[in-house]
Parts: sequence; structure tokens; C-alpha cells
Amino acid sequence: MTAARAPGPEQLALDLPVRAATGRQAFLVAPANEEALARIDGWRDWPEGKLALAGPPGAGKSHLAAVWASETGATVLIAPALPDAGAVEPRAVVVEKADRVAGDSRAEERLFHLHNRVLAEGGRLLLVAREAPARWSTALPDLASRLAATQVARIGPPDDALLAAVLVKLFEDRQIAAPPALVTWLVPRMERSFAAAERLVAALDARALATGRRVGQKLAREVLEDAAPGVDPEGET
Repeated sequence: MTAARAPGPEQLALDLPVRAATGRQAFLVAPANEEALARIDGWRDWPEGKLALAGPPGAGKSHLAAVWASETGATVLIAPALPDAGAVEPRAVVVEKADRVAGDSRAEERLFHLHNRVLAEGGRLLLVAREAPARWSTALPDLASRLAATQVARIGPPDDALLAAVLVKLFEDRQIAAPPALVTWLVPRMERSFAAAERLVAALDARALATGRRVGQKLAREVLEDAAPGVDPEGET
């Protein structure tokens, strides 16, 4: 769990890092992401040596990019703080939050030169963002044209099975032994997104730490009610 529990009605909730499982075996494969996984696995055949991985927050984009980086030895960069292209090993490169270069003239210029260098050297470039590159509103015309020509692999919204599996993983990352019945109860009542699952599990963990209570249905009902006042957590939302 993110903090040790101590006796007493109120706990001191320590903000300790969560150790999220990020290896290939921890990546949850489902219809929403299996096509993206197949594209990542087929990296040797990416058109022009590049791919954009797009999806909503918390969908597993960074997890999947980390799997690829581990398998290929890729350099992982975070936009918009990109280095000069000449300082990067061009064999394989991941640019996380790549859409954040949009509107930043220096970052756009650096991504443009990085793109050109990696492809000219026969390397592979993986761009990770919430939206497909054609929607980034980049101001540099040469960069915009290259981004528009980039093949996109999308991760879609989760179905019930994937959402349940994501909840289980998030609980495990925080070392919370959540009963399977709790996960089943939560799925139809929570906001249906990966980001909402992260927020919900974090809120449950924080509430349990602060009050010294176990993570269960009663605590979950309270957290859901606080998150959406006026919504009946017993209803099928």
C-alpha cells in the first residue's frame, strides 16, 4: 500500500510513490488495445519507420511504449523538453506527450529535426499522445506534413472486462487486496474511463489510509457519492 497503517481513528496519509507494474506481462490485452499491441509488436514494418500511439489518459499508452522501449533499447524523451536531435541515438526513440510540442516553436523545430534524423538513419520513432498527430495544431508546416503522414495506432475506451482488469491492477500496484466482488460492484457504477479508474483507486486508498478502514463496498460507496453528489451508487450508471 502507499503508506503503512497505524492504530487509531485517523491515519497520517503519507504521499509515497506507487510502484506500478509496467512489464509486458502486466499489460492487460483486450479488444480496446489489441490492435495497438499488434502494431507495436510489428515495429520492424512500420511505414517509414514511425508510428503514433494515441489514446485517452490512463489507457496504457506509456506502459505499452515502455514495453517497446525495453525490448528495443529505445531512448525515451518527454515533450516539449526535447534535446537537440544530434544528441539522441537515432536507432529507436520514444517521444512521450508528443502533442505538447504544438504551439511551442522551439519544441516543434526539435521534433522536426529528430523525426528527420531518426528516419534518415533507418531508426524507429514512436510518438505517444492523447490524439492522432493530425489533430495537434502544429504551426511548423514541414512538421505538420510529416505528422499527418504518420500511421496511427489507437487505444479505445475500455469494455467491462478490461475496466475490471484495470481496477485489479491498480489495486495491486498499491498493494490493496480488493475483493473480486468489490471490483464487480464498482464497474457498472463508476465513470467508464481509464483515468476515472486511476482516480477512484487513489481516492479509495487515501480514504482508507486516512480513516484506518479497509477497502470495501461501504467505503467505495462513500467515495463514489463524494465524487458525484446526488448520484445513487446503487444504480447502474
